[in-house]
Amino acid sequence: MAVSGAVEPGPPAATAAPSPAPARAPAPEHLFRPISAEDEEQQPTEIESLCMNCYRNDMNREVVKTDSATTRIPELDFEIPAFSQKGALTTVEGLISRAISGLEQDQPARRANEEAVAKRIDEFIVKLKELKQVASPFTLIIDDPSGNSFVENPHAPQKDHALVVTHYSRTPQQEEMLGLQAEAPPEEKPEEEDLRNEVLQFNTNCPECNAPARTNMKLVQIPHFKEVIIMATNCENCGHRTNEVKSGGAVEPLGTKITFHITDPLDLTRDVLKSETCSVEIPELEFELGMAVLGGKFTTLEGILRDIQELVTKNPFTLGDSSNPGQMEKLQEFSRKLDQILQGDMKAHFIMNDPAGNSYFQNVYAPEDDPQMKVEHYERTFAQNEELGLNDMKTEGYETGLAPQR
Repeated sequence: MAVSGAVEPGPPAATAAPSPAPARAPAPEHLFRPISAEDEEQQPTEIESLCMNCYRNDMNREVVKTDSATTRIPELDFEIPAFSQKGALTTVEGLISRAISGLEQDQPARRANEEAVAKRIDEFIVKLKELKQVASPFTLIIDDPSGNSFVENPHAPQKDHALVVTHYSRTPQQEEMLGLQAEAPPEEKPEEEDLRNEVLQFNTNCPECNAPARTNMKLVQIPHFKEVIIMATNCENCGHRTNEVKSGGAVEPLGTKITFHITDPLDLTRDVLKSETCSVEIPELEFELGMAVLGGKFTTLEGILRDIQELVTKNPFTLGDSSNPGQMEKLQEFSRKLDQILQGDMKAHFIMNDPAGNSYFQNVYAPEDDPQMKVEHYERTFAQNEELGLNDMKTEGYETGLAPQR
């Protein structure tokens, strides 16, 4: 915002002859309203005072000048830079007086050290003082990029022909000076960060030896499915490796049950996403793996089967000294049949049941149906919703009341 105003000179003091004084009226009992705490209508008292030099009020305009405003008087080639003075509520005369005081402050030191400079400043101070007398018209320009400066219009609401207010867009340099960040043009806006092409890393501790380790995280789009977050940790201290998969989306409206018939060794190379909420069943082995066991994994069918084999055969609670012979025989039989499936010598069904609907089994015939795979979508039971924590979750109308009590 730029505010400029022209100040016109008043009649010289010498030509203003005083008129005969009229008969003095009786003095009022009180010039000012008595100050009282009980007076609810107490207001500041303002008395207009005429300037004894110009016999006019032109220099009495109120001025709000902020720290960021630059003040100029072109007729004197005079400028007060931004942030060189504190912001002030003053008048045009006060603004000039403040500038005079600032120049006079160091004059004694200048006269002692730089007499020529001090002499030129004395001459300039005389010119500023002449402005206060309004001996000739001059223009006062207040340029404030913050838009918070103000010069009073004494004729308001009428137009002030001596006052011009101009609004403009700030330059990048002015934005930076004010501590604001200039908005980049549309063609220069930085591209949004694509996390699909980034591998994020954060520090953690190894779950085995508790040594400092680093976890890599990446957002992956699975074809014909959805986005998932894969996290992998590799401990350089003990060599322990883990990988975990989190769903990149919300709980699906329906649960998903995927039944796959393993008939060929090539079937073991299919990609499998098992979420934390997915249970696994192999009917031919009379085996069932509950939710949250093995956690979330994105691997192949062979990888899932080997994880199951390792979980069962290396479990100290089932194969330790306290295990009975009958139990060991069953586990050995289970491991033997699982080896046959892994070697392609035995056909079996692999069933994934995910009430949250966030698990996936690769369909190599996509987008056509896979003759070896059956996908079923079903309504979750109350018990499944309870296990997923959905019965206590209210997503509609929560502003007006609490979730219904069960």
